[in-house]
Amino acid sequence: MPLNRRTFLGTTAAAGAGAAIVGGVAAPAEAHEHGRGRAPKRYSFSVMGTTDLHGNVFNWDYFTDKEFDDKAHNDVGLAKISTLVEQVRKEKGRHNTLMIDAGDTIQGTQLSYYYAKVDPITAKHGPVHPMAQAMNAIGYHAAALGNHEFNYGIPVLRKFEEQCRFPLLGANALDAKTLKPAFRPYVIKRMCTPHGRDVRVAILGLTNPGIAIWDKANVSGKMVFPGLEEQAAKWVPKLRSMGADVVIVAAHSGSSGTSSYGDQLPYIENAAALVAEQVPGIDAILVGHAHVEIPEYRVKNKQTGKDVVLSEPLKWGQRLTVFDFDLVWEKGRWSVEKAGSKVLNSNTAVEDPKIVRLLSDEHKKVVAYVNQVIGTSKAAMTTAEAAWKDEPIIDLINAVQVDTVKAALAGGAYASLPVLSQASCFSRTAAIPAGQVTIKDAAGLYPFENTLEARLLTGAQLKDYLEFSARYYVQTAAGVPVDTSKLTNAGNTPDYNYDAVSGLTYDIDIAKAAGSRISNLAFQGKPLDPAAQFVLAVNNYRANGGGNFPHVAAAKQLWANSEEIRNTIISWVKAKGVVDPASFASVDWKLVRDGVAVF
Repeated sequence: MPLNRRTFLGTTAAAGAGAAIVGGVAAPAEAHEHGRGRAPKRYSFSVMGTTDLHGNVFNWDYFTDKEFDDKAHNDVGLAKISTLVEQVRKEKGRHNTLMIDAGDTIQGTQLSYYYAKVDPITAKHGPVHPMAQAMNAIGYHAAALGNHEFNYGIPVLRKFEEQCRFPLLGANALDAKTLKPAFRPYVIKRMCTPHGRDVRVAILGLTNPGIAIWDKANVSGKMVFPGLEEQAAKWVPKLRSMGADVVIVAAHSGSSGTSSYGDQLPYIENAAALVAEQVPGIDAILVGHAHVEIPEYRVKNKQTGKDVVLSEPLKWGQRLTVFDFDLVWEKGRWSVEKAGSKVLNSNTAVEDPKIVRLLSDEHKKVVAYVNQVIGTSKAAMTTAEAAWKDEPIIDLINAVQVDTVKAALAGGAYASLPVLSQASCFSRTAAIPAGQVTIKDAAGLYPFENTLEARLLTGAQLKDYLEFSARYYVQTAAGVPVDTSKLTNAGNTPDYNYDAVSGLTYDIDIAKAAGSRISNLAFQGKPLDPAAQFVLAVNNYRANGGGNFPHVAAAKQLWANSEEIRNTIISWVKAKGVVDPASFASVDWKLVRDGVAVF
């Protein structure tokens, strides 16, 4: 239920040290100014932060069903974060610390999927979400909303919010009708000092305006998401007027100032640094969303000239940010004298036995679920080289999507049009083994909760689409050795923003500049007719503008599904019983240089 001003103040006001407070609560008598010649009164405290946990409790990869590992030997999960948190609390004193998060909490692993879809927390007498259990046990004080919080729909999010013993914050998540906050905008925590007046720490939560695009089906007509700068400029002065001595923002927004959806919204996706620069009164920002590691980044506020400290801990619980604040009592108030941040690596910690005991049963249930056999495969397939070769495993995704869209359009006005499909290499470690295929194998091809749509595009638009996609490759002159470790991700383009399109044949000339790389583009052996119409099976992220691909977001929607694509893949494998690459795999695209194949 949207909060009006009366209910918001009523539900958030509380008195006493360590309690959440808002304006109107009387503060203890202030300490007297230090006398002449006396040392000024000082107080130090720390704020710990995580972000983009994406359903990771344990150091476990449910898609491979083994302990998580990567090339850097990072570890993941709240069980390890919990150990780091306790270490900091022991060092600083529990009462001198706060714990916050910057969003994307309840989506990303099969653990989080299981408790949203298989054994949903929204069911009558349903379970408590594992992420709520773990974060409650760790003792979080607040968490900002991430965009992926909305993937399973608002009812799941509201149930998760109900199960958390800390507020979910979103100052720029507004009720669409009243334009009042749909979630708490902020919380104020008291830090008890030995010098009289407590330090009042305000935590303002900001989420990502891209939610309006990426989860349009779940939020349209229900919530709106104005820009971070706009809402920070509204709330930070209010927090200061309420007596906040320190203002920290938990922002589910990267620091780069860029957007992946172009001009479809008048707001910037990665606006954290702009908020720091343009909104006075902020001391620190816990950054999220971008999945990059920023131990400490200082941004000077244009109005005050003061530094704002930004930090982003690496995703999935791989890092814990620690902000350290040194305060001094002067002129009748506490002010920040010094602030800094660092990150701690969770691979230095063991999993907290408290969290392991708490959630071992949930973990075992999900392991059993993902190991259910749903079919067999006649050949092994892998994504190891799918970022630069047309591999059967990506053809499998496209075959499922084409079959699904054709069935949906059968008998309708567009049934006679050819159906093409786009798919990305989401993970370079996904695999379908020869022999038995399990849920984890199929689900591993599609780690995101994307759903499927059908959009109407012309041949000319598809050519533009492919040119845009081909920006992914680093320009490499003919005759120069090709190093696959340096060939992809040009301009920091992530793997999920490179699309291979099935149903067409084409070459990508990596010797040419981006924008003029597609050649020999054909449909059924003939040059592609720019005016011809095609149906493109496309995920909802791309269809709603994710990645800023041309034409698709404005294209006519012919059909849309509410089922996650990965579940569609699982159902397809179950129905077929046998996965035979010979029935769907073909080499439709290849990388070339001056017409000569690279591989």
